[in-house]
Amino acid sequence: MSMKKAKVLLIGWDAADWKIIWPLVNSGQMPALKSLMSKGVYGNMSTMNPPYSPMLWSSVATGKTPDKHGVLGFIEVNPDGNGIRPVTVKSRKSRALWNIFHNQGLKSNLVGWWPSFPAEPINGVVVSDKFQKVNKDPKIKTNIAKGTIHPDHFTSKIRDLRMFPHEVTDAHILPFIPKASEINQEKDASLATFAKLLAENTSVHAAATNLMRTTDWDFMGVYYDLIDHFCHAFMKFHPPKLAAIPDTKYQLYKDVIAGAYRYQDMMLERKLELIDKNTTVIVMSDHGYESGHRRILKMPKYPAAPALEHRNFGMFVAAGPNIMKAKKVFGLGLIDVAPTILHMFNLPVGRDMDGKVALEIFKETNEVKYIDSWDKIKGEFGEHMSDDDHLLSDKETMQQLIDLGYIDKPDDNVEIAVLKTNCDIKHNLARVYLGKKDYEKAKAILLELVDKDYPVYKESSINGKNKKVLERQGFKIGDSVVDKIPFYMDLLKVALSEKDYNLSEEYLKILRTADKRFEINTSVSEAKILIGQGKVNDALKCLEQARDKNPNSLVWFQIGKAYEKINDLENAKIAFESAIKFETDSAKSHSALAKILYELKDYEESVDHALTAIELVKYFPEAHYTLGQSLEQLGDLENAKKAYETAASLKPKTFYRAEAAIENIKENLEANNCFRDKSEYRYRENQIVIVSGLPRSGTSLMMQMLSAGGLDILTDKNRTADHSNPKGYYEYNPVMSLHKDNTWLGKAKNKSLKVVAPLLKFLNPEYRYKVIFMNRDLTEVIKSQQRMIGKNPEVLPTKLFQAYNKHLKQVEVWKNKEPGVELIYINYKDVIDDALTIAHKVESFIGLELDKQDMMACVDGRLYRNRV
Repeated sequence: MSMKKAKVLLIGWDAADWKIIWPLVNSGQMPALKSLMSKGVYGNMSTMNPPYSPMLWSSVATGKTPDKHGVLGFIEVNPDGNGIRPVTVKSRKSRALWNIFHNQGLKSNLVGWWPSFPAEPINGVVVSDKFQKVNKDPKIKTNIAKGTIHPDHFTSKIRDLRMFPHEVTDAHILPFIPKASEINQEKDASLATFAKLLAENTSVHAAATNLMRTTDWDFMGVYYDLIDHFCHAFMKFHPPKLAAIPDTKYQLYKDVIAGAYRYQDMMLERKLELIDKNTTVIVMSDHGYESGHRRILKMPKYPAAPALEHRNFGMFVAAGPNIMKAKKVFGLGLIDVAPTILHMFNLPVGRDMDGKVALEIFKETNEVKYIDSWDKIKGEFGEHMSDDDHLLSDKETMQQLIDLGYIDKPDDNVEIAVLKTNCDIKHNLARVYLGKKDYEKAKAILLELVDKDYPVYKESSINGKNKKVLERQGFKIGDSVVDKIPFYMDLLKVALSEKDYNLSEEYLKILRTADKRFEINTSVSEAKILIGQGKVNDALKCLEQARDKNPNSLVWFQIGKAYEKINDLENAKIAFESAIKFETDSAKSHSALAKILYELKDYEESVDHALTAIELVKYFPEAHYTLGQSLEQLGDLENAKKAYETAASLKPKTFYRAEAAIENIKENLEANNCFRDKSEYRYRENQIVIVSGLPRSGTSLMMQMLSAGGLDILTDKNRTADHSNPKGYYEYNPVMSLHKDNTWLGKAKNKSLKVVAPLLKFLNPEYRYKVIFMNRDLTEVIKSQQRMIGKNPEVLPTKLFQAYNKHLKQVEVWKNKEPGVELIYINYKDVIDDALTIAHKVESFIGLELDKQDMMACVDGRLYRNRV
C-alpha cells in the first residue's frame, strides 16, 4: 500500500445521526454524502461518556480517552485561578494528529476544531474555533483576536470571509423556514438564533474551502457544530410532531433540521470538488441526536442537561483510493480515528492510544507499526511554548454555551464560579472512569466530591444579580452552591456495578431524601438492589409500576433481567424485545435477547441478535460468547471457535468459560464440511426426480432443462413467468403443504418435481427419490432473493445467511440417513459455464436417455444476475 501521495480530509459533523440521514439520502436530498458512501465504507460511530463535544473531538484528534488527553468539559479555570473561560487547546495534554504530522514534516490545515484556540504553531494553517464567533449586535465590531489564526499574517487573507448574523437574508432563511414571514420576532427569537448558527458555520466553510484552494496540505480537519446546535434549537419541531408542540410552531419550524442536513451536504459537495483522486475523505460525527419519542421538551436541571438528547451512536463515512467500496463497517469508536489516520500515512500508532486501527476499511493493509508514545518523543511538534493566557477570555463563546444550556451562567462570585467549575471537571473525569469501568478511580473522585463541605447561598446571593438564574435552577437560601446529587447518582452506579447492594441502598436513601430539583427516577436502581438481594418479585412490582407510568428501554431491559433471574425465559424474551422496540440500537438489549434465545434453543435468532450487538459495539465479550454458543449448536464450529477466541481476547481478565469452550471446539472440530454426491447412477422403477435447492439457486432452470430433455414434469403452471424468472417456475402448489400432507407424492412417480430444501425431510419414505440439489454462492442467492422481493440487494440479512447454512447442513445429514434417497449436487455457475457436462451428469444420474442438446439450449447466461 503506497502512502507517498496520501492526503486525508477529516470532516466533523457534530451530532449527525443516521436516523435523519438515511431518509434524506434515499430521497436524493443528500447527494454528496450518498456518492461518498457508494465509493467507500459507512457505519456507526460509538460515542463515549460523558458525551460532551470538546472532550469527544479531542479524543478523535488524539486516539485517547479524556482522562489521558485532559479536555474535561466545556469550560476551564484560568491558570491563575481568578476566573473561568471556555475550554481551550491548552487543556489538552496529549499531542494531536496535526502535532505528530508537524514533527514528521507533513503540512496540516485545521478549521473550527473544538477546541483549537489559541491556534497552535504547526506546519500549516490553523483557523481556530474562535474565528466564527462574532457578536450578534451589528453595532458592535468583533475583531479577530490574537491567537485566533496561525500564522498571524494569514488573518488578513481570510478576515473578510466571516459571515455575520445581520448578513443573513430571506434567501438564506426560506429554504429552512418557508413561512418565516409569519414569525413574530418580538416574541420569538428563533430567527435570531437561526441567523447566528448559519452565519458561524458558513464562516467555517468559507475559511475551509479557501485553504483547500490556496494552500498545500497533507492533512486537513474541519469541524462544524451546525447540526448539533440546530438540533438543540429546533429538534423539538422535527417530524413526527410531539403532542406538546403547538401546531403553529410545528408548521413554522418542522423543516429546519432536514434543511441543516441538506446545507451540510451542499458544503460537502463543494469540498469534494476541491480534492484530487489521492485524497481520502472521512465524514463523521461524535454522537447522534434523539429525533423520536425520547426528545426532551422540559430539560431537567442536570449539569449539561442538553447532552441527555445525545444518542450513543454517530455516523462514519470514508472513501478514498485504498478504502473498500460500498461496504458497511461495524464497531468503530471515536478513539479509532486517530490511529487509523496515522496508519494511512504509514506512521506508527502510540501504544498509549486507546483506539485501534480500523483495518477492515482498507482494500490493502500494511502491518500496523507501533511506538510507545508520541508524547514521549523529543522534538518539534508545533505546540505552544508561551503562556499568553490573558488573551483567552471569550465572552461570545461563553454566552453561546449558556444559551445552549451546556453550562449555567457563571456565578458573579468568582470564587464560587471557580469552585463549581473545578467540581464539574472532577465529576466529568469520574464519569470517564465509569465509562472505562475503572470503578476504583471513579469512586475515589466521587467520594472526595461528596465529603467536601461547600459554601451555601446567602440571601444576598439569591436576591442579587443572578436571582432569575438561581430561581430557574431551583436554588434557595441555605442550599450548597455545589449540588451533590449528581455525585451520589454516580456513586450509586458504582456500588451497583460492584454488587454492593447494602451501600447501594444507602445511596438510594440519600437521593430520595435530597432536594427534588433533579427530578430523579430511581425505580430501576431500586429494582437492581432488590434483585441483588434476591427479592425478584418485589423488583418486578417496582419495575411494572415504572413501566406503566413511563415505558422506556431501560425499564423493559431491567424487567427482562428480573425474569431471567427467575428463569422465566419467555417473559424475559418479551421484555428484551420490548426494550429493543424503544431503542433499536441498544447493544446490551440485543446481547441479552441473544442469550435468552440461546437458552430457548432458537439458535438462528440468537446469532442474529448477538451479531447486531457486536455490530453496534465491537468490544462486547459477552455478545461474542453467546454468538459462539449458538454457532456451535448450528454446527458452524469454525466460526464458533473464532467467536469464543474473540470473547476471550476482549475480557480484561481470563474468560474461563470461553477458554473451556475453545478447548472443547478444538477437540471436536472436524475437517471442513464436504457436500458429497450419494448415487448409484442407475434408473429405479417409479423413481421420483426431485429438483431442490435454496430459493433463487437455479432450480427453475434445472426443471426447464429436464423438461427439454424429455422428462415429464409435475406442475400446475399456476405461477406464471415474470421478470425474476422469465422462463417460468415449474412449481406445484401441493408442495407448499408437504409438511402437512405428503400422500399425493405418488402422482410424481417417473416425473420431476420441484421441492425447496427445508421441505425435503417431509418426503414420503414410501418412494425412491433422485434428488438434484442446486448449489449457488450464498451471497448470490440472497442478493437475487432480495432483488426479487424489491429490497436492496446490497443489504444482506445475517439471519438468512445463518438459516441457509443450516439448511445445507441438514440436507447433508438427511440424505445420508435416508436409504431411499440418492442425491447429487449441481453448481449453478457450472450449469452456466459448461451446460453439456452438467447434462451428461444429470442423464447418468437419472439413468434415462435425455436430449442433451435441447437441455443445453435452455441455458441463457444473460439471466445470471447477482454474480459475485
